[in-house]
Amino acid sequence: MNHIAHQTIELSFFRWAFIAYSITCVLYVVFFGLNKKRVAYAASVFMGTGLAFHTAALAFRTMYLHHLPLTNMFEYINIFSWFATCFYFIFLKIYKQHILGAFIAFIVFMLMVCGSLLPKDAEMQLVPALQSYWLQIHVTVASLGEAAFLVAFAANIMYFLKKSLPPASRFSERLPEIHTLDIIAYRAIGIGYPLFTVGALFAGSIWAEQAWGSFWSWDPKEVGSLIVWLFYSAYLHARFVKGWTGMRAVLLSAAGFICTLLTFFANLILGGLHSYG
Repeated sequence: MNHIAHQTIELSFFRWAFIAYSITCVLYVVFFGLNKKRVAYAASVFMGTGLAFHTAALAFRTMYLHHLPLTNMFEYINIFSWFATCFYFIFLKIYKQHILGAFIAFIVFMLMVCGSLLPKDAEMQLVPALQSYWLQIHVTVASLGEAAFLVAFAANIMYFLKKSLPPASRFSERLPEIHTLDIIAYRAIGIGYPLFTVGALFAGSIWAEQAWGSFWSWDPKEVGSLIVWLFYSAYLHARFVKGWTGMRAVLLSAAGFICTLLTFFANLILGGLHSYG
């Protein structure tokens, strides 16, 4: 099977994943209107279907490239989205909160919309800087951490809505309790923080030294990653030392994820050493 045939099959899997995630978003809108639990369950089923197609697409791309698909923004967005969806099902099993998927699915859907606008051509022959297992560790572990931050951000949005809306409103009644949302966000950051620290900062620095001859180059994406790390460090410090909970902690956590998204697309906007990735 030639390269074009491989890519056609792979992109069809991505297309079906996108359709399934789109249906998931629609079903969650219906759920908020009707408050039927079976609609929320159906949404989770479609999200799982999207994850299956997404997995097939990434696996197919990996097989014909003979390396993990981590070397351009289209691939990075898809890996990030895939990890975020996996984390949703992990947190669903622990907390039984299907509604968490409404906000995760919407962000995943928007990320895949962004990905669909980017070049999708696969790099069969990598430039020397990308031919390193440290790149695979750096991108994989960093995106795992960012995906956990996405789960926390979804819980942050629900927390903000729960606190802002009248308690008797139909929308508010569909959301989990404040304490549950606070715990979900805290534990998601507790998972994401060490992963992001190891992947983005430590593994990233080692790969940078191998690729560019310097552990730190003040590249926009490097600076952005440091800012993200500082925000989440401040969040954990505020929780452990200052005893912060509630809206202050939510706003600090949410600011960290907004910085994560800005860092995510930094090389497209500002260029720099990461501009080929």
